[in-house]
Amino acid sequence: MEQGGWIPVVKQRQGRGAWSKSSTKGWFTVFVDNLPHSLDLKGDIHGQYPDLLRLFEYGGFPPDSNYLFLGDYVDRGKQSIETICLLLSYKIKFPDNFFLLRGNHECASINRIYGFYDECKRRFSVRIWRIFTDCFNSLPVAAVIDDKILCMHGGLSPEIDSLDQIRAIERPVDVPDQGLLCDLLWADPDRDIKGWGENDRGVSYTFGADKVVEFLKKHDLDLICRAHQEAARELIWDKFIEQDLSLKF
Repeated sequence: MEQGGWIPVVKQRQGRGAWSKSSTKGWFTVFVDNLPHSLDLKGDIHGQYPDLLRLFEYGGFPPDSNYLFLGDYVDRGKQSIETICLLLSYKIKFPDNFFLLRGNHECASINRIYGFYDECKRRFSVRIWRIFTDCFNSLPVAAVIDDKILCMHGGLSPEIDSLDQIRAIERPVDVPDQGLLCDLLWADPDRDIKGWGENDRGVSYTFGADKVVEFLKKHDLDLICRAHQEAARELIWDKFIEQDLSLKF
């Protein structure tokens, strides 16, 4: 298991794909050195199993390609079980170059309503859903790539003073209604505000460009990469584009 609440994905010269066990809580840190291919970041899948297969057909199947998925694997689509089982299988088979973060739908109170629970109950049993819930509660919620790119499903939190707070998130854990963990999975950027705003979802906050720039400078990061919204919305913000924060792919 990766360390605490996040996966530091960094380049190290000590050896490719080495795993280092935490001395405190038994979490693992991932070290990736000189991967033969780039690390591809992917957003919400939501049970669209044919789309997931098509994604691998275009981008390459593991281990020939390296992936970091940003959460929301279940609900809405008709084949959430196939989707999450394939992703977990790849994680088990290729742990050094296949990474999974938790999304807001990897939460019992959400997927109980939006389709995953019903799919599990209809096709197998409620017990299967409970097993998946235990798995989701153990997923990391953030990743750092080469010490410069912070990745999560949702967004920033007014409670973050240090990245160590993310590392310190103990798992397994359910998602609370508010607080740091909730914000990492639920928050959204908003170009039209400064500071923190009310989120139309009824959960967490929205955050303005000023908060992004402030956060990146404070923590010496270059990018924030997120999912949670369609591709036409803001996904990645660059601290060097303070006046015109453009979408980057």
